[in-house]
Amino acid sequence: MESRLADMQFQLNQMKRMIYGAKRERFIKNTDENQMELPFEIEPEAEPEKQQETITYTRTKTKRKNHPGRMALPDHLPVTEIIIEPEEDTTGMKCIGKEVTDQLELVPAKLFIKRYIRPKYIKPEDKETLTHKGVIASLPVFPIEKGIAGPGLLAQIMIDKFVDHLPIYRQIERFKREAIKIPASTINGWQEAVCSLLWPLYENLKRRVLQQGYLQVDETPIQVLDKTKKGKTHRGYHWIYFSPLEKTVLFDYQHGRSREGPSKLLKDFSGYLQTDGYKVYDSFGNKKSITHLNCMAHARREFEKALPYDKEKAGYAMNMFQKIYAIEREARDKNLSSKQRHELRLEKALPLLNELGKWIVETYKSSLPKSPMGKACAYCMTRWNKLINYVHDGSLEIDNNLAENAIRPITLGRKNYLFAGSHRGAERAAMFYSFFGTCKKNDVNPFEWLKKVLEIIPEHKVNQLHELLPQNLKL
Repeated sequence: MESRLADMQFQLNQMKRMIYGAKRERFIKNTDENQMELPFEIEPEAEPEKQQETITYTRTKTKRKNHPGRMALPDHLPVTEIIIEPEEDTTGMKCIGKEVTDQLELVPAKLFIKRYIRPKYIKPEDKETLTHKGVIASLPVFPIEKGIAGPGLLAQIMIDKFVDHLPIYRQIERFKREAIKIPASTINGWQEAVCSLLWPLYENLKRRVLQQGYLQVDETPIQVLDKTKKGKTHRGYHWIYFSPLEKTVLFDYQHGRSREGPSKLLKDFSGYLQTDGYKVYDSFGNKKSITHLNCMAHARREFEKALPYDKEKAGYAMNMFQKIYAIEREARDKNLSSKQRHELRLEKALPLLNELGKWIVETYKSSLPKSPMGKACAYCMTRWNKLINYVHDGSLEIDNNLAENAIRPITLGRKNYLFAGSHRGAERAAMFYSFFGTCKKNDVNPFEWLKKVLEIIPEHKVNQLHELLPQNLKL
């Protein structure tokens, strides 16, 4: 009964932490590992004799903190120069220099009308004939045929919604401030047209991501309006496939969290697959063509949860994880190649992992299975080989954090527009999250990329669509 009560209390504490507690999982050791603790109580110091106090006052000048100076302004920004001449008469004077003061300013985005005027020409002698053919320039190909929205406006609407998480109704309110009324139905129609135009590019990205030899996979829920469920939303899932080597991100929408979704996409996958401990992924490790890796951050998290219940044992594990992650930080700081990182891991990380693995097995034997410490040890024991697989190849990551980071835009979006309007809408969102996630990973300006793509994709060759992906297109 006590064990069950402790387990229920642990679950309650975890729920409270998820809702009210800090999300950061930082671990700070209390003492130096080489410093032994004294085996006896420290005697309290004797209270000093009271002496008569003499009040004195010394005035000291407050030392000002060194100001870091003005923030340096970016070099790539355009500069508008304003020359201010003195009001005094400078006739006969010689200019001996100048003082320059920079100010960062903003010009709000403004809508404007781009008017294409195409003169028509005919030969004078053809005026009287009924079959004469005039000469007129062709219109450029627009993203939306016969549509009034230009590439820049369409790109900004998509950026506002899927990068800055601004719902359509709030975009409409912003247009109203410019005395421009655009119905929601019109903007939704534009979105649909842009999605149809970009869908082949999304399919191209999907194929390229799934052809990579190393993928990190994760999933996150999204609420979806479903006409078949009156008064309720459907809980769908975006599955994220991230290629650390090519820095490409793929979001794929599925109606559920079952094995069916990833099984469909990964049926021909061959290589390294890194995931968290969700059981759906276990079947992929049984394939000869796939080497399954688990996420070390999730393993560490289990011991972090156990800290309040067994500070000594959980603290030991956290200290070991800290040392293991310090090796990864060393590799990043030194900018090591894959081969060098592999050698560093074999030299420094593998001995620590072997020591930690043995300790986990022994600790589990002396822990209650349902206790936080017992659960943490069991989590690692059942996945240990998958947790340490990263050591064998320097191109692999220690954890799945890069894929988890790609989920953050969806988390922010959920706070602003709460749900997708339909399953089709969730699929479209997956497409834009894929494009803009890849832009972010490759330090590409998403607006500039999308605007250029919308300008050129209508006439771009289908067999060369890969040239338009964020990591390939030159802006």
